[in-house]
Order: sequence, then structure tokens, then C-alpha cells
Amino acid sequence: MMMDDPFDLLRPTTVTVRVSAKVNLALGVGSLAPDSFHPLATVFEAIGIHDEVTVTRRDDKRITLTVSGEDADQVPTDETNLAWRAVEMVREEFALERGERDHGVDIHIDKSIPVAGGMAGGSADAAGALLAAAALCRLPDSPESLQPLAAQLGSDVPFCLMGGVALGRGRGDRLAPVICRGRHHWVIATSNQGLSTPAVYRRFDEMGGNPGGEAVPNDLISALTRGDLDAVAATMSNDLQAPAVDLRPELGEVLEVGKEAGALTALVSGSGPTCAFLVRDAAGAKKVSAAVSALPQVNRTRTARGPASGAQVLPGPVGSFA
Repeated sequence: MMMDDPFDLLRPTTVTVRVSAKVNLALGVGSLAPDSFHPLATVFEAIGIHDEVTVTRRDDKRITLTVSGEDADQVPTDETNLAWRAVEMVREEFALERGERDHGVDIHIDKSIPVAGGMAGGSADAAGALLAAAALCRLPDSPESLQPLAAQLGSDVPFCLMGGVALGRGRGDRLAPVICRGRHHWVIATSNQGLSTPAVYRRFDEMGGNPGGEAVPNDLISALTRGDLDAVAATMSNDLQAPAVDLRPELGEVLEVGKEAGALTALVSGSGPTCAFLVRDAAGAKKVSAAVSALPQVNRTRTARGPASGAQVLPGPVGSFA
């Protein structure tokens, strides 16, 4: 066991991390590879819809997980939750290696990111738990230093740590920052019914796939760098939109109503079923939100701006560990 540290009085017993939802400005999907994964070329943007993940150190070795907020009853509270796995990973990879006591933690997630909506809510929570647990263990806790662990948790977790706008290659976990000039206004419409990501990929394959679909979307990246909003809208795309709409035809109506109400463009977010609308300004967001929220297949609408930051430790009190 490590010797008593006089700086323990300054160590936090609780850490809260704010994490952001994501939309895919482009999602290019290649043909199924021998490793049973599809190669991707995607442009992520973090947007201002946030979860907060709080990790509190316990005196015993237990891990507990509680959830509050929107759709909290749909979130698992056991070891199948990625946030739980993130905490376990930090304990296994670092705490024991440093000779520290094998403390448990209480994890609490306050949800605002839609659950199972193609906006990386679970991955964002994993990124938040990873960063918070690292802070409790006095590890190098910058998002950059945690990227290798994040990639082991899931393909969207590295971006949820990073935030901003980035190009993702491979499974989406090989990231390169993208310069984005200007701010984007979004309307997000969530669905009354979920949509299975594996089912969407299976339908994508059944519909013929898209050989070479993992090509880098250079026109979109150029538009983002120039800050040309109309060109950004014109070059956004999602190879999973067609299979998602094929499985859930009512999503097509949501997209059309949003465009008719003035959205610059409309896409299924990731594998769906959430729909994302890029609009010109706050007035446009209000109009599109009102139009799509009237549809029976829409559960709720949210407005947000992007790009948003990645995982961020929020200010909080400090105290000594037991």
C-alpha cells in the first residue's frame, strides 16, 4: 500500500463530468469486413445536449450505478452499462498497478441525451465515467491521455472525450480534429420507439451496402473549414439513413416535414431513430421544432448549438479520502 500522502486532503472524493451528445454530419459506411465490422468515415460534431456523470468514492469495494433524468428507466444500472465498465477499467488498469486500495464507487448519471437515439448517449456517459474515475485515482486525466482506454470501451467513446468536430476513421475511433468556423443551430427530434443499431446495419447489408463508402468526405470538411453553412448542409450525408427509414418508414415523414418547415437539411442521426435538422438560426429552429413536434411519431424536440466541448470536469468541493 502506498504511504500516506499529505496532499490527500486536497483529493476530491466526488468528481462530476459533463459530456455532450453527438451528431454525424457525415457517416460513410463501407462493406462488411472480414472482422465483421464495417469501415467508417464519419464527421462527428458534439452539440449542446448534456449528461452529467458523478463518481463518488466508497469505503468498500462495491460499484453502484443510479440514473435520473429523461428516459432514466431505460438505462441499465449494472455491469452492462458502459459507464460501469469504464470505472472497472480504471480500477484494473491503474489503481492496482499503483498499489492503491481497491476502492469502490457510486456512479450517478443525470440524463438529458436521448437514450438509444443514435446520439452516443451511452458512449458519452462512458467517457464521463472514465474521466471522473481517472481524476479520483490521481491519474493523468486529460481526454487525450485516456483515448486508448476509451477506444476499448466503444467506437464513439474517444470522440465523446474529445468533442468539437472530428473525422473518425476505422470503426470511428481513429480521430483527427476538423477546423469548424462558425456555430451551428440544431433541432433534434426523438422517436417514440427505439431502433436497433445491429438491425440497421443488417438492413444496410441486405440493401447492397456501399462499397468504398468509407471515403473521406473532403467536400464537407472543406465547407466546415470555410464556415460555409449552405455548403455544409449540401454535403451532409448518412449511409445508414436509407436502411433506418426502410425499417421505420415514419422517419421519412419526420425528415420531410422538417425540411418543408425550413431546415437547411435533415438527417437520421447515426443509426437512428433520432432525426437531426440543421437550421440557419434560432428563429428557424423554433419553426422547425414546432412543425415536427406536432407529428405523432415524435416523442419530443430539443434545440441545441454546436460544436460543443468534449468531456469536462465540473468545479466541485475537495476533501480527503477515507
